[in-house]
Amino acid sequence: MFQSEFDTAARRINDGAMVCALVGQGISRSLTPPMHEREAAMAGLDYTYLVLDVPTSESATTDLGRLLDRAQEVGLRGLNVTHPFKQRVLAHLDALSPGAERLGAVNTVVFDDGRRIGHNTDWSGFARNFDLGFGDDSEAPVPRSTVVQLGAGGAGAAVAYAMLTRSVRRFHLVDADPQRARSLAASLQPLFPATDLTAGGTEDAEVWIAAADGLVHATPIGMADHPGTAVPAGLLRPDLWVAEVVYRPVVTELIANARAAGARTLTGDGMAVHQAVDALRLFTGLEPDAGRMTRHIGDLIAAESAAVLRSA
Repeated sequence: MFQSEFDTAARRINDGAMVCALVGQGISRSLTPPMHEREAAMAGLDYTYLVLDVPTSESATTDLGRLLDRAQEVGLRGLNVTHPFKQRVLAHLDALSPGAERLGAVNTVVFDDGRRIGHNTDWSGFARNFDLGFGDDSEAPVPRSTVVQLGAGGAGAAVAYAMLTRSVRRFHLVDADPQRARSLAASLQPLFPATDLTAGGTEDAEVWIAAADGLVHATPIGMADHPGTAVPAGLLRPDLWVAEVVYRPVVTELIANARAAGARTLTGDGMAVHQAVDALRLFTGLEPDAGRMTRHIGDLIAAESAAVLRSA
């Protein structure tokens, strides 16, 4: 599997380039590769970022250990890992960063002197975006006494962890699968004993949103392939801040409705940028320019939108 991609990697490495890759399912249109490559080029680095898109029919049987072996043998510097491999990759690593260990999920693997080190930049990317837009690095930090989060899946776990590191006093997880929400809450509670951490299903979301300072959305609803909103517009209000994880489109229906209601909003493109900033730093040892990477992703999303309009 991926022989041509590894052949390309070997040639580029032989030419003196640093090579990394993204491995996951359904990632052929990911904006991460061009975002990485643009920033690396601006920093003067000869850098190639490949896509290892595992077919859906093969994801359950993919020999992830062998894939990592091959990447390491060829000389890749590291891998970004996405769905459905963020937990499965743990069995093939030598060490974890504290955040990755606490979350039990890895989205970045660095090959370092024969060792495989797993990191999680999903949580740190959301945390940095939150700090800049709503937190202590913003012009007007938002209240966060009570926060509700919709979504307890892979992205939801990282985002919940990030929020809990930001001094939330009461945190309620909502998911279409209430047991998944409760399981995540149970795994996080020992790490944050000062926070009142509860969980439930979507049927009680309205009550919790009505009493909350802020709402975090971490489900796929609102993505281009999953249009709509998980939150009825009537539940949004001026004193409720809304943070989004979806970034394609940047202005989801939820964000548009929240702005119409007068609420402060945080879009998901910032998380995408800052998780990439952290991963690129781990791979290269350089300090990426976050502002420049924000412009990169803006340009890429705009170009994608223009192409969709042209083909319509």
